[in-house]
This record gives sequence, structure tokens and C-alpha cells, in this order.
Amino acid sequence: MKVVVTAQGNSLDSPVDPRFGRCQYLIYIDTDTDSWKAVANPALGEMGGAGIAVSQFVADEKVDALITGNIGPNAARGLAAHGIKVYVGAKGRVEEALASMEAGELTQASGPTVQRRSGI
Repeated sequence: MKVVVTAQGNSLDSPVDPRFGRCQYLIYIDTDTDSWKAVANPALGEMGGAGIAVSQFVADEKVDALITGNIGPNAARGLAAHGIKVYVGAKGRVEEALASMEAGELTQASGPTVQRRSGI
């Protein structure tokens, strides 16, 4: 399974970033091979539409699931359109968030958890 986690830094020890569109980094993890890579958020400096832009960026990486703190309405729609499962409420380090998802401890979002342009 290919999972992406929003992060405040570029390692598995980094804290989870509670924001999706404005996260600092995206940590891509392949749970089948235990490989991972960190990518700086390409939409971080966008004036608007960061959630939509990051949704497309993540979809292009062919991920199965996203782990984050919260998700806005535009990003939620974009990810759903690509069949990407969204798990919210993640806290702690990236590695801990992945373990929480695998243990069924995170909520799978069926829609947005914050309003548009909340920045959370």
C-alpha cells in the first residue's frame, strides 16, 4: 500500500502536520517495501487553491491513502475523485501516525473536517 502523511519535517521522526494543503512536507511510504521519500509541498506558497493543487500532486503519485490532521472541502473532493482514502486526526510523529492507521485508530473521513480556507 502506498500512503502519504503530511509532515512538518522531512523524516519519519517529523511531527505530523495537521494541515493538508499547507503542510510543509509530504512523506510517501510504501508499506509493502518499507521504503519512503519526503517531498516539500509544491503548493505551500500558493495564494489560493493549495488543497486542490496538493490533491492532484498526491493523486499523480498513485497513493492509496492519506494521513493528516484535517482536510478541507476542495481537497476532500479531489482526493475522493481519485479514490484516495483519507484518515484524519493524526498526531505525533509520522511513523506513529502510520502505525495508528494500520491499527484502525484513525478516523476515515467521509468528507471535509474543516471549512474552506481554514488553514488548519
